[in-house]
This record gives sequence, C-alpha cells and structure tokens, in this order.
Amino acid sequence: MAKTQEPLLKRCRALGINPLVMGYGKVSKRTKKETRKKRSEYSLQLMEKQKLRFIYGVLERQFRLYYEKAARKSGVTGEVLLQMLELRLDNVVFRLGLAKTRDEAKQLVSHGHVTVNGKKVSISSYEVKVGDVVAFCEKSKTSSSIKKLVARIEERKVPVWLECDKDNFSGKVIALPARSDIDFDVKEQLVVEYYSK
Repeated sequence: MAKTQEPLLKRCRALGINPLVMGYGKVSKRTKKETRKKRSEYSLQLMEKQKLRFIYGVLERQFRLYYEKAARKSGVTGEVLLQMLELRLDNVVFRLGLAKTRDEAKQLVSHGHVTVNGKKVSISSYEVKVGDVVAFCEKSKTSSSIKKLVARIEERKVPVWLECDKDNFSGKVIALPARSDIDFDVKEQLVVEYYSK
C-alpha cells in the first residue's frame, strides 16, 4: 500500500488540518504563515481534495471511485461523498473510540481483529450500513493490548449516528452520518468542482 513519508504534523500544517482531527493529541505551535499570494480556484479545489484524502487515508484512484459513486447517487454529491467516507469500516472503528487514529483502526481491521455482525472483515474500506454491529473478535477482546487501547481512549466523543458499548468492545451504526456530524473544516463543494471539470 502506498504511504506518504512526510511527517504528519508537517502535512497537517500544509493542509490546514488540526492534528486532533487525525487522532493525535499534539497541537503544532507553529502556524502556517499567511502569504500575500492569492490562491487560484484550482489550487483551493485541489487542497480540499488532498485534505479529505489525507484525513481518511484514501489513495487517489480509490477517492475518484468514491466521487463517481457519490455523483450517481441521489442527494448533494459532496455530502454523499462525506457520508461514504464516514461509513468506511476503519473510520467507524476510529469514531467509536476503538482505535486512537484512523491509521491504527486500519491496522486493526487489516490484521483481522474486527468483525461486522459477527463475521470477521479485514478490508478497511468495507462500507458499513445502518444496523451493522462492529466489534472486536472474541480472541482480540481478551488481548491485553486491545484492553489498554480501549481504556486509554475512553474520553473520545462518539458521534450521534453511532452507539458505543465499550464494555463489550463494540458499537452499532444507528443512523447515516449527517453533514453536521463532520467535526473538521472541509469545503466538499470544492472537491465536487474539482472533479466536475
């Protein structure tokens, strides 16, 4: 799998993302310098697309497929795109507080620690649906490292579209994520404009 080697905080600064969005507690003291040069429309669109790709850890080809699928669905394309990204299994594991970061969630899924409705799923891009129960498999629940992991992230606020049961290392998708549930600044319409050319 392709992975950027650029330091995470540097990448967050470049894209204007608070590291807390990525699950990291560090907040960079250095702020992005304001430049007098005005960004072009294309540059702004590209930056928003790169921001979403970076936050959700999606490669370009896969991201384009998400956009094309969102464009075919009914509803506002940008909001449908965000909804699809939020419903990725690795993101749901992260949002439930069962992993500290999306990268950690992706690793837990790919290593076979996560089940959906009792069946092991090792594909991080798997799309969960309303009513699905996401949990750690029985063997993983007894692992001391998994217990420590869940214990240290108990304070994470779980979005209203998810129901969390940390005692049983599980959670349930109770509704589709709404635009108001997105807790970071993104202009998804610019992404739509980028791909609409």
